Amino acid sequence: MKKALLITLALVFGLQTLFSQELAKARMDGKFGYINKNAKFVIQPQFKKANSFADGVALVLEGKKWGYINPDGKWLLEAQFDKAKDFNNGVAMVLKNKKWQYIDKEGKELSYSNAEKIYPFKEGVAFVREGKMVGLMNPKGEVIVKPQYKTIKGFQDGYARFANQSGQWGIIDNKGTIVIKPEYTSIGNYVNGVARAEKGEEVFGIASSNGFNKVDGATKIWNFRVGGTYTIARKDEKIGFIDKEGKWVIEPQFIKAKPFKNGYAGVFDGNKWGFIDTNGKVIIDYKYADVDYFDTNGMAPVKIEDWGFVNLKGELVIEAKYGITAGSFGFLSGRAAEKGFVDGLARVKYEKKWGFLTPDGKLLGDTWFENAEPFVNVK
Repeated sequence: MKKALLITLALVFGLQTLFSQELAKARMDGKFGYINKNAKFVIQPQFKKANSFADGVALVLEGKKWGYINPDGKWLLEAQFDKAKDFNNGVAMVLKNKKWQYIDKEGKELSYSNAEKIYPFKEGVAFVREGKMVGLMNPKGEVIVKPQYKTIKGFQDGYARFANQSGQWGIIDNKGTIVIKPEYTSIGNYVNGVARAEKGEEVFGIASSNGFNKVDGATKIWNFRVGGTYTIARKDEKIGFIDKEGKWVIEPQFIKAKPFKNGYAGVFDGNKWGFIDTNGKVIIDYKYADVDYFDTNGMAPVKIEDWGFVNLKGELVIEAKYGITAGSFGFLSGRAAEKGFVDGLARVKYEKKWGFLTPDGKLLGDTWFENAEPFVNVK
């Protein structure tokens, strides 16, 4: 019985490994290749330029031409294009013989559009234009939204902001369905079923398919973070938090704040950053130059002079001597840029080299790279 269980577990683990292969683009000796989660090159560094894997293949530059490789490093389409974009839903946009065209993964040209300017597919749709109006096309080449809108912004997790001919904003999905009617002066990204919105002049609230909830006293609202139940809002020049119904759940009292993730949020008192829980209680005192999000492993990046990592007790568990991909923290997007630990690894910079730390503070594979991008699933 025990032996059978071990065999079953081995098979399950093997299948999980097979179907969840992750690779990261990394540069060594001036050339790009791809590493696995042991920090070992599975595709040797050989390309002058390369993209991370997308739609199961990676766009790479060999000589002066672009082509696409599979996760085993073999060519899907040999280098032959003057310029190219990533594949998305089996379709890519390439420049060949001075002409931009759509192709499939066999390299066959797809006669989707005769327009002078075409647009790459992202999240399963591509823009189509007619005069000054914009619509949407699916990967089959079918126009699912006729060019009728003034603007459609980039899609994120299947949704995009759009403006009608009158300049009113709403939300549309990548199937062409209007999720929130265009009746707002401005609107944020659609996250967790809602979007921040402004109606009329300086009336701020939360919009959904069910309507609009005004947020009492709000003078600005930030986008919800993917997976978060609260977002940041400003009232009387102070920052607090509201829920998806637009109700204040943590009263405005902070100078700055960052969205909640895994039950905690970074807050700024005008001098230093600390952390609060969802009740607004300070759980780690204000003592950092900057902070980022807590991961499910209970660790968050904090900046003293450089970046290190603390646990939920506020104890520095990884020395503050690293750089991380810190910056705006994605405040203006629904999905804040991932910093710190992501799927068990933290991408960091040390002495002009990049690598990945494990939660015990060890360097993955004991290897630094000239550059290393986040891991992506290639299956």
